[in-house]
Amino acid sequence: MAKAYWVSAYRAVKDADKLAAYAKLAGPAIAAGGGRFLARGLPAKTYEYGLAERTVLIEFDSVAQATATHDSADYQAALVALGDGAERDLRIIEGT
Repeated sequence: MAKAYWVSAYRAVKDADKLAAYAKLAGPAIAAGGGRFLARGLPAKTYEYGLAERTVLIEFDSVAQATATHDSADYQAALVALGDGAERDLRIIEGT
C-alpha cells in the first residue's frame, strides 16, 4: 500500500493566536492518527512560480489513514479553533 502525504501551504496567516490554538490541537490529533511531520516552515529556496509561504508535509501510511485523521473529531476541533485565522491549501497526495 502506498504512503500518503498531507501537503499544506499557508497562503496567508490572518491571526497568529488562532493559528497557535489550531497547532496545539492539530499536532496531537495528527499524531494520534498516525501522521508523521516530515517538514514544516518557510521554503529554503523557491523556483519557477514558487511562493515563499509556510508549508507543512505530513506522512501517513495510506490515503485512508490521512483522510480518517482529517475527518476525525479531534482534528475537526482544531479546524474550528483555526477558523478564519489562516488561508490554506491542503492536499492529500498518494505516494508512488
